[in-house]
Amino acid sequence: MSSTRSAPHIPDILDCLAQLSNDEVPTPPRLARAVLDLLPLEVWSNPDYRWLDPFCKSGVFLREIASRLLVGLERWEPDFETRREHVFRNMLYGTSITEMTGIISRRSLYCSRDASGDQSIVRFDTESGNVPFVPAQHTFGNDGRCAVCGAPEGLERGARRENYAYSFIHGPYPTKEMSDMKFDVIVGNPPYQLKDEGHGTSAGPLYQYFVERAITLAPRYVVMITPSRWFAGGKGLDTFRAKMLSDKRIRYLVDYPKLYDGFPGQKIRGGVSYFLWDRAYNGPCTIQTMWDGVPVGPPATRSLDAFDVLVRRNEAISILEKVRVHGEQTLANRVSSRKPFGFPTNFHGDSSVKGLSSPVKLFGSQRISWVERTQIRTNEAWVDDWKVLVTRVQGTSAAVETMFLSRPILAGPGEACTETYLVAGRFDAEGEAARYAAYLRTRFVRFFVSLRKPTQDAARGVYGFVPDVPLDRDWTDQLLYERYGLTEDEIEFIESQVKPMPPQNGELE
Repeated sequence: MSSTRSAPHIPDILDCLAQLSNDEVPTPPRLARAVLDLLPLEVWSNPDYRWLDPFCKSGVFLREIASRLLVGLERWEPDFETRREHVFRNMLYGTSITEMTGIISRRSLYCSRDASGDQSIVRFDTESGNVPFVPAQHTFGNDGRCAVCGAPEGLERGARRENYAYSFIHGPYPTKEMSDMKFDVIVGNPPYQLKDEGHGTSAGPLYQYFVERAITLAPRYVVMITPSRWFAGGKGLDTFRAKMLSDKRIRYLVDYPKLYDGFPGQKIRGGVSYFLWDRAYNGPCTIQTMWDGVPVGPPATRSLDAFDVLVRRNEAISILEKVRVHGEQTLANRVSSRKPFGFPTNFHGDSSVKGLSSPVKLFGSQRISWVERTQIRTNEAWVDDWKVLVTRVQGTSAAVETMFLSRPILAGPGEACTETYLVAGRFDAEGEAARYAAYLRTRFVRFFVSLRKPTQDAARGVYGFVPDVPLDRDWTDQLLYERYGLTEDEIEFIESQVKPMPPQNGELE
């Protein structure tokens, strides 16, 4: 009796590296291959192209490019050893983001950390071959931050320690010896954010600087992976978003909205995406959404700058257009900015009203306390209004968010809040405030919030698509669907994305 044995599974070491917790996230080989698939087929048979990965971590991109070129150039040069020599020596270049990632990248590409050694598949004159680690320095201004990337001065800790000054955006790479070299394709997965290293500030995004730098080199193509937060939000990304949305050379964009989908094991809030920038192209962008690693419906070709943010789901465009033709103001004009009453998130008042001459009830982080009215220095007049409060941060660690807003809180006269909350609206009467709170609970409203909310942050800007409807009735999802003439397919899409938030404790239906 014969039996059939399957071939043993040989793990790819770069798959293992891609699951390590690291701010500079290595790319899984499968994702790297998908990114390279965006390029036109002719690039794999052109022996004159130069390829650059200016932020190597594991060397996966250069390895996959080499593999394709060795096949695609066979007709140009039938002799394998001659072809291999040309590909590795004359076509593939990169620089690593640290000394360690340089070693890993050379091992991936040349099969040896020492490109001049006997084990290297192509022998170079130097140990680093075409994949060196090039040290760089920050340029600090009077504010103690780098003028290039915004890094705090404390990251400079001596020559023997990593300072996160990446050579591609700080100047040293490409090197002076490469000044006459023209790169045709720039690929890769840049570092996403600055390490805050305990300097008391949240980590700032970095990837936009790498994208902009690559484009300024004017290659034929740029293909890069980035977090998708730039679509609608992100710290300091407004200018970058405007540039990207108006750039008609972005030919294709593939988006992974689901947490862990593009990078298994990596919590990149808002998901990731990759794009093809084509120097010779001028037109709309084709957008494909992925879910659990497979396409969601057919790709759609549309202008990226149709709205002030990039709407990542193609199915949402027709719904947005139906609302936009009404020409209504949005709730972004109602919702307060952060710290509506001046109190930070970690502030708490007294545990009771005892001893307070003019007490104000204060909604804070996970507790209610009391303060004197004289302690309120910002928007003190709002204390006398009826208010609807929503938390500034909403979301969980789940791979898929389905609520998008917290349950609204009705706050009456004599009540205020800390920075934990935003004042979503102010009213003269309780009934109008209750109707507004019920409106915020609808799937319809929270769907429009979702289109501008790539992460847990639910700041005022996420309300920029929500129409400010007249509060002359108790709005329900069905009434809103009818008001804007939504089709059954459009309604089904909304309800597939957003869970209901039923009323409770006497709230309006």
